[in-house]
Amino acid sequence: MAAATITKHQIVADVSARTGLPQQRVMEVVQQTFDCLSDLLAQGNRIEIRNFGVFDVRVKRARIGRVLATMQPIEIPARAVVRFKPGKEMRQLVAEKATAVLSVPPPPPAPAQ
Repeated sequence: MAAATITKHQIVADVSARTGLPQQRVMEVVQQTFDCLSDLLAQGNRIEIRNFGVFDVRVKRARIGRVLATMQPIEIPARAVVRFKPGKEMRQLVAEKATAVLSVPPPPPAPAQ
């Protein structure tokens, strides 16, 4: 079973329902939080959120790749990428709950011959 894709709007609706705050106010807070995280990462900062995880920026080195159609070498420039490492509590929660939700049911038994 494939996992559902959750949008920012769905997160806002869920937080609004849990807190009783209006969706418009929750949307402002969620958007400001995402903007703040993005700005901090763009400055090269490491963001650690206890029991959730760590966001950091890594620089991938420049390398030589190939155009598969022609096998011509091409230079791939260095670039910064965001990395997320989940915290221990999140890993445990996902391992317990998501495994049950995403697991594939066993195939039906073969008919007896």
